[in-house]
Amino acid sequence: MKPALIAVLLTLPLMACSSSPERTGEVTLRGNPMTLVGEPLNVGDAAPDFVAVKQDMTEASLSDYAGKTVVLSVVPSVDTKVCAIQTRAFNEKAAALGDNVVILTISMDLPMAQKRFCAAEGIDQVITLSDYRYWDFGKAYGQRIKENGLLARAIYVIGPDGVIKHKQIVPELTTEPDYEAALNVIGS
Repeated sequence: MKPALIAVLLTLPLMACSSSPERTGEVTLRGNPMTLVGEPLNVGDAAPDFVAVKQDMTEASLSDYAGKTVVLSVVPSVDTKVCAIQTRAFNEKAAALGDNVVILTISMDLPMAQKRFCAAEGIDQVITLSDYRYWDFGKAYGQRIKENGLLARAIYVIGPDGVIKHKQIVPELTTEPDYEAALNVIGS
């Protein structure tokens, strides 16, 4: 293959990313504005399906949990203080939510790092998913941070009908989300 053709093929994914809409003013990291890439979703929208990777390196998708209420707990990295707190908080609350509710923690962490974290922290009620391979979740939900490639902290509650019932993109990435607001939607 000619070098010029190789260069064009290698830039196609970058061109695809650069054509996505960019949003500023929604989130900051330690007070510094960050840029989210992709279309935002709203309450009332159909939740887009996505493919991510589980701890055992198999794929999972939102459609695997069809008919259940799904809490998407989105974190930049489980290896940071607030992300660990968020994951532990949902793990503690998960058992009381019943069999028709599943909590998925999604990050860009490698599945092996998520597995290590869950083992060390006793996380056994939350399913961790990694968006590292396809960036499918980040693209579909407009959650990828342009400056660092991580996902912005957020919570989505998706009803059994596949519709977004609650959404919170946390304005400052170093702060916790409003757990009760999400849990109240599940209980209603």
